[in-house]
Amino acid sequence: MVVAFDVRVSGRVQGVGYRYYARSCAATAGVTGYVRNVPDGTVEAIIVGPAEACEHMLTALRKGPLGGRVDAVSAQPLRPPPRYEDFRVTY
Repeated sequence: MVVAFDVRVSGRVQGVGYRYYARSCAATAGVTGYVRNVPDGTVEAIIVGPAEACEHMLTALRKGPLGGRVDAVSAQPLRPPPRYEDFRVTY
């Protein structure tokens, strides 16, 4: 079953390679979607894939890259799941 989440990550997540970390984790987890910086200092990601793959991705997003600090992660389900061909860093 394909699921999707709109994820918001707060903490020290901009300027520390968080988006590129997320892209690498997405390739490992096997999810599609995107990640981007938001002007309020958070990072937003849309992740789409099998439920287990999305759970792996959410776990990785909660950890974050070295040099970063994740204070909170919120994940809201999206229905119906959007379609993406890959996982991209957007600006």
